[in-house]
Amino acid sequence: MATAQKANPKVVPIAEGSAEADAGAPKKSKKKLFLLLGIALLLLGGGAGAAWYFMGSKSESAAEAHKAEPPKPPVFVNMDPFTVNLQHENGDQYLQVAFTLQVADEAQVELLKLYTPLVRSRILLLLSTKKPSELATEEGKKKLQDEIIAKVKQPFTPQSPPQAVTGVFFTSFVIQ
Repeated sequence: MATAQKANPKVVPIAEGSAEADAGAPKKSKKKLFLLLGIALLLLGGGAGAAWYFMGSKSESAAEAHKAEPPKPPVFVNMDPFTVNLQHENGDQYLQVAFTLQVADEAQVELLKLYTPLVRSRILLLLSTKKPSELATEEGKKKLQDEIIAKVKQPFTPQSPPQAVTGVFFTSFVIQ
């Protein structure tokens, strides 16, 4: 027997072989653990991606539904009538005009009410520079509307944004 052991030096006693088998088992279970964790992460990532995709579609649908909502009703500010002397052409003439401003929202209404003296001063100065012949035509009145919008839009303080005025609608317009 001694020769058999010498001829086959790799013969391992049974007790040692079972110890190696036990040592090899944890390595295989760690590989399986990492494999299972990788698959779980892959599934979770896929599920999160699918949820993001479908939730994104719902929010796009909500955005489309929001676009389908009817527009907000317009907000108007009635201005007290203005009476000014016009630039001389054929004697003394004056302009009496009343109009309504269209603004973006109620916050703009409150802002215009707060700064009414400044708004009125700007408009009076503008109106007093006009000649009767400039205001007699439809084009002249449209130009005046644009100029009034520009004057009212000017910021009230250096740091404030311009006012959101979108329209001027004449309710009375008399040149005498």
